[in-house]
Amino acid sequence: MNILLWHVHGSWTTSFVQGKHRYLVPVNAARDEWGRGRARTFAWPASVEEVDPARVRDVDVVILQRPGELERVAHLNVPKIYVEHNTPRGDVPNTRHPMADRDDLVICHVTHFNELFWDAGGTRTTVIQHGIVAPAARWTGEQDRLAIVTNEPVRRNRVTGTDLYPRFARVAPLDVFGMGVAGLRGDRITPYDDPPQHEMHRLVAQRRAYLHLCRWTSLGLSLIEAMQMGMPVIGLATTEAVAAVPPGAGVLDTRVDTLVEAAHWLLGDPAAARRLGDRARQVALARYGLDRFLADWDRLLEEETCGLR
Repeated sequence: MNILLWHVHGSWTTSFVQGKHRYLVPVNAARDEWGRGRARTFAWPASVEEVDPARVRDVDVVILQRPGELERVAHLNVPKIYVEHNTPRGDVPNTRHPMADRDDLVICHVTHFNELFWDAGGTRTTVIQHGIVAPAARWTGEQDRLAIVTNEPVRRNRVTGTDLYPRFARVAPLDVFGMGVAGLRGDRITPYDDPPQHEMHRLVAQRRAYLHLCRWTSLGLSLIEAMQMGMPVIGLATTEAVAAVPPGAGVLDTRVDTLVEAAHWLLGDPAAARRLGDRARQVALARYGLDRFLADWDRLLEEETCGLR
């Protein structure tokens, strides 16, 4: 199939474009949010082609990820699938989805939690859980440090749990990787601003445990990547993390003191950290494997295009 989609979520798209289709990604001279084109820090195959969206006609299906995209493809009489990456904001749990009560598309959520909490009205919904390209790095955990991967933790603050960082930094140094982390300040907190993905994986895998401190977020792909590398997880028991990190793969709780105690434990007991990490890897490979993800998407794409025909 010829699939049109904007480059919005680089990590998710990296998995999506590993399939057997032709992927048309809009590009413009500014390479802004409406025309980023091919990724520069992720490995995308040659089947991803940059296109001028105004001139695209040979399209079988459109993947939407933002409300503003819909009007840009109004001229295309093809199936449209709206991928919802995020948890709702505002009047939760009564937040209306921007694509609510439509009969011209289907909303595909990336977690069951998101589907549960968004009010989509009469719009058809489905869920395709994440699948990722397995990181090449494997956990070693030789450094008595804790790793966090997040984006814009200064601006987002309580959403990303940035206010909790000092409590864990008193236990061990924190290394924070991602976009917009350069502005972080604090004793024993070291930012690594937007490193290449393979380099980030290598560095994260050297840390003893992975910290997931987001209060309100969809399931971060970096959490799944850490688990597939074999890292033990210490995290808040919120949103989809409760389902993603089962007992034996890490320590989840809503009591922060319990998580601080878990950090002390794993820093002092590398063997226990390895046991939890081994279980995390086993679970993440089985549940969030790329083959299952691509098969689920092929099934949905076929259903939608056959339905239109």
